[in-house]
Amino acid sequence: MSEDDRPLRRGWTTGACASAAAKAACAALLSGDFPDPVEIGLPSGQRVSFALAVSDLGQGTAKAGIVKDAGDDPDVTHGALVAATVRRGAAGSGVTFRRGTGVGLVTRPGLPVPVGEPAINPVPRRMIAQAIAEVAGEGADIEVEISVPDGELLAPKTLNPRLGIVGGISILGTTGIVIPFSCSAWIHSIHRGIDVARAMGLDHVAGATGNASEIAVQKHHGLHEVALIDMGDFVGGMLKYLRAHPVKRVTVAGGVAKMTKLAQGMLDVHSKRGAADLDGLADVAAGAGAQAEIVAAIRGSNTVAQAFQIAQAAGVAMGDAVAARAWATAAAVLAGTGIELEILIFDREGGLMGHAPFAGGG
Repeated sequence: MSEDDRPLRRGWTTGACASAAAKAACAALLSGDFPDPVEIGLPSGQRVSFALAVSDLGQGTAKAGIVKDAGDDPDVTHGALVAATVRRGAAGSGVTFRRGTGVGLVTRPGLPVPVGEPAINPVPRRMIAQAIAEVAGEGADIEVEISVPDGELLAPKTLNPRLGIVGGISILGTTGIVIPFSCSAWIHSIHRGIDVARAMGLDHVAGATGNASEIAVQKHHGLHEVALIDMGDFVGGMLKYLRAHPVKRVTVAGGVAKMTKLAQGMLDVHSKRGAADLDGLADVAAGAGAQAEIVAAIRGSNTVAQAFQIAQAAGVAMGDAVAARAWATAAAVLAGTGIELEILIFDREGGLMGHAPFAGGG
């Protein structure tokens, strides 16, 4: 097998590393001993182990650190040390989070973490709390400080500065696993998924940009798991293959930011290919009947998610308008096939934010 043909090696998210570090540190705080390797559970239920790179027991504190292995993904945080320092918290406080060196501070609204909080996303927070519960019990009062010593240097290579996350990187991950970003390998997997669905006689497949939208679209339609195509950012790659290997119905599902990019003509919706145009989104809101002050607020938004929240609060059907434009972009690829195409836009919790119903692609 050549170097180009070998399977790409998966890695671990910063959230998984922080969870393992927190568990090891908490175990040492309570017992005096660091488990090495330390085992945690991922959101899927899979159990995985991590070797410690740092273990330091202090007076009333314990610190553990893990070097992040991103596998074959070109991740800027590959090789970074992710550390957790734990101490006992105030009675009744539960697990609380503190920002250490190299972890960003959220300064703008529209993100899944409130302003003023450390940039530790919701799923990693739940993973850390669960990992601590495994050694300290449910409801334990533990303060966790997450740090990444090189985080402030790495942050400019991420989207954090544009999002108003200052001073470091974010602790991320929804599954705990980093799937390598490889165009050829990922598109190959998309093709194989479509092949399997067709071979099983399924007449409806749904391509999703990520885990949350995949769960949401499966629930929305009650689809068989084989009908779910993990298209990631490669909307065009999936649609072009379906043009030559058609099924009766196709749903394209994704979050607000990636579907806005599709609406703006991008068939590859990865962040490296460009950001969504908030001015263009404001124009869509105006076309959907938004008042001038709402249009101005959307134009000044920090993120697409915040823009959608503003529109939704004002009762403006911007999501459906974005979905209609996304449908037009995608339908152009399927022109002449007779495939019925649908667009679904979901928020982070799986709530439906926009819908373009099934219609023929021409």
